[in-house]
Amino acid sequence: MKKTIALTHPKLTLDRLVDSIKHDVKKYIKRERNKQLPSDQDYWDFDCKYGTSESEAASIHLSEINKSIDTAAKQELESFYLEILVKPAKRLIKDDPWSS
Repeated sequence: MKKTIALTHPKLTLDRLVDSIKHDVKKYIKRERNKQLPSDQDYWDFDCKYGTSESEAASIHLSEINKSIDTAAKQELESFYLEILVKPAKRLIKDDPWSS
């Protein structure tokens, strides 16, 4: 998902528009997580970027998306850029110091 999202709408208030955007993002993430994983991978990982425009976008963690959308609404931006790319990943096994 690579999208420039407008924070203006002729009929919706800003609060309803923000809720709608968050719902669309949550729905996209859920849809991607339900896809079949390759056999050698454990989970779906997400690379996320947020910025006022595509050229100014910076990497953020998946859990910071809602905060970023709220920040854009508080700053009264007309639009913002959000990019969520999915990739399969494998968990790293850390050594347990107590299992000797």
